[in-house]
Amino acid sequence: MSKYVVTGGAGFIGSALVRGLLRKGASKVVVIDNLLTGRAENLDEVRSSVAYHNVDVRDYEALAPILRGADVVFHEAAIPSVPRSIQDPVPSHEVNINGTFQVLRAAAAASVGRVVYAASSSAYGDTEVLPKVETMLPRPKSPYALQKLAGEYYCSVFAGCFGLETVALRYFNVFGPRQDPSSPYSGVLSLFIRAILERRSPIIYGDGEQSRDFTYVDDVVALNLAAARAKDVAGCVFNGGNGGRITLNQTWELLQKIEGVQIPAQYGPPRPGDVRHSQADTTAARTGLGYTPGYTFEQGLRLALEWFRTHPAK
Repeated sequence: MSKYVVTGGAGFIGSALVRGLLRKGASKVVVIDNLLTGRAENLDEVRSSVAYHNVDVRDYEALAPILRGADVVFHEAAIPSVPRSIQDPVPSHEVNINGTFQVLRAAAAASVGRVVYAASSSAYGDTEVLPKVETMLPRPKSPYALQKLAGEYYCSVFAGCFGLETVALRYFNVFGPRQDPSSPYSGVLSLFIRAILERRSPIIYGDGEQSRDFTYVDDVVALNLAAARAKDVAGCVFNGGNGGRITLNQTWELLQKIEGVQIPAQYGPPRPGDVRHSQADTTAARTGLGYTPGYTFEQGLRLALEWFRTHPAK
């Protein structure tokens, strides 16, 4: 019987991955989440189909028995915010670096088949060349970016020193249903979508000409599943993006067009640690993992918009 473990499985991406595994017929799905950034309601309709453990990923003694017998561990647990890592760096460091180390340590001890690690495109920093390719020298600009990069290096070391198969996926601005718009640390698209539905102006930090490779969450799920089954990729790093880019100003314009409204954005000062432009080269993921994005940005945006429309803020 196949066993899959998702750390951070009550989070935005983690809960989507749990659903993806269940749709694919996974016989046993185990969720680890202490609800520091995850939300229990993200698992409401699938709770009866998963085994849930309220465990902190920094707790090796609690992790080790849960990972025993797992074919794949998807390590999604993190404090995923550049601004938060700057304003309050200690918790981010402890979860994103120490927690990742303990997950890898427990996975190696439990002889887990493979760990698929949620890395981040923020590791690239402000490279002049676009799109960003995995062979570029990382230039992290924030504690969060550095922490996620350290996790990549730990994955590579555990693959080389301890024989633990690992694959790291550098996510590019993931968006979609269940992304939490209630915090100033939330992803920009969830904040934009809530603003357009509530007919109010969003705050854009900077001039709005910064660009992002927005990637719909179901494509990230497909990428993870591809990384779980691909051959000869132990210790490798792959971009997890859509391959395009759009500015924040263009994104807000598109949302206004879809909704048939005109609401000027408000602008604030640039945020420290933010990258100016981000775009993934997806060649390696296509050739090494057999992965191709299934959603255009506008398709994903419309799907996310409809989900948030039918799930108003509480």
